[in-house]
Amino acid sequence: MLSGHFHLDEFTTSQTATRHGIDNTPSDKVVENLRMLAALLEQVRELLGGGAIRISSGFRSLELNRHIGSSDSSSHVRGWAADFTCPSFGTPLAVAKKIAESNLKFDQLIYEGTWIHISCDPQNRRQLLTARFTDGKTLYSTGIK
Repeated sequence: MLSGHFHLDEFTTSQTATRHGIDNTPSDKVVENLRMLAALLEQVRELLGGGAIRISSGFRSLELNRHIGSSDSSSHVRGWAADFTCPSFGTPLAVAKKIAESNLKFDQLIYEGTWIHISCDPQNRRQLLTARFTDGKTLYSTGIK
């Protein structure tokens, strides 16, 4: 257990890694980071009324991250980021807005249409972004919209 409601495997299980034989085992340092991330997600869970948070992507080994076409500098590689939903609270947009309006400390909060990305990088910039996917590219704009 990383926290009261989150298990390590929720952050490391990847269908893509399994299909392609990619090792997605985190180092001890990454597990420490995942504990910080799980602590943040516990706060998010409480803010959203205690409903289950469904993690679709957490830690990604560098090989897995490259395989899916993500940046080497992704917070997922360091165990600081998760993509998630909380259906019992509402839509991903409603979730993102609720978190944005809170006093929670986070580095990035990105509304990505059908999920939310949150990171706990120690910079704690509280950067709010909205992602749009067009022609195979991701475009980011400031704010949650």
